[in-house]
Amino acid sequence: MDEMWTTADIPDQRGRVAVVTGANTGLGYETAKALAERGASVVLAVRDVGTGERAAAGLTGDVSVQALDLTSLDSVRTAAAALRSRFGRIDLLVNNAGVMYTPKRTTRDGFELQFGTNHLGHFALTGLLLDLMLPVPGSRVVTVSSTGHRIRAAIHFDDLHFERSYGRAAAYGQSKLANLMFTYELQRRLAPYGTTVAVAAHPGMSSTELARNTPAALRLPLTWLAPLITQTPAMGALPTLRAATDPAVLGGQYYGPDGRYEVKGHPRLVTSSPQSYEVAVQQRLWAVSEDLTGVRFPVRSGPHPVTAAAAGMR
Repeated sequence: MDEMWTTADIPDQRGRVAVVTGANTGLGYETAKALAERGASVVLAVRDVGTGERAAAGLTGDVSVQALDLTSLDSVRTAAAALRSRFGRIDLLVNNAGVMYTPKRTTRDGFELQFGTNHLGHFALTGLLLDLMLPVPGSRVVTVSSTGHRIRAAIHFDDLHFERSYGRAAAYGQSKLANLMFTYELQRRLAPYGTTVAVAAHPGMSSTELARNTPAALRLPLTWLAPLITQTPAMGALPTLRAATDPAVLGGQYYGPDGRYEVKGHPRLVTSSPQSYEVAVQQRLWAVSEDLTGVRFPVRSGPHPVTAAAAGMR
């Protein structure tokens, strides 16, 4: 398919049920908007139901709202139970919601806020909904990462919640690296089923409210540079939409903008950092995430091969 991929390339989505986290604003809103316009039944899974309902009112198509606070595992479980009661199947789960560069804070369960929201909340939600996806051929889990997964990023198993020393960028980088490692390990586990795939995407630098916690020293320079280095939320959502809908997408792939340094542009297949493909770390992160959330994913016996796509991206 031509690399100048746009929403015009999204296939007919009628009959598909799509759950998009953080869909009341920014990238999530644009993702939900495009899916609904192509006929999908879209659920805006959001922390503030009132804001979500106002967002839904501005969209056309079959759009509903589900309360979901990723900073609370109780809320994640409640949301998953509600979605299970409403839908007999889910075709698409877009793990889009996130926080960035927040001051040192913890979730309701005591996790570092960025790691807890961006990774653990989505890990738990995916695990609680996955059995609604596994029977559905062509179903996908799309998790939104960031180029920030390369910046001061590592999985700090000895201090996952930055209790000894906190750095906003390092904590964000860890959470976004975790998003990718989760995707690659999830795909390895999904491969034997042959129905559901896991894919990742990143938006480049998009003009959204996600950057509201950027340190003050950087805020003014970034404001000056914004017209040169950022793109609209609608453009930033394209990698996610391609990962979610392009029939040519394979499990374990990663999509981002095609411009220089992947800052902006049309979506294409990209590669992530070498450390993101470290299988032993992916598997250790998975085990730790299961322990922290108490969520166990459906298991199917048999080999868990690394997909050719993921292996070829090293």
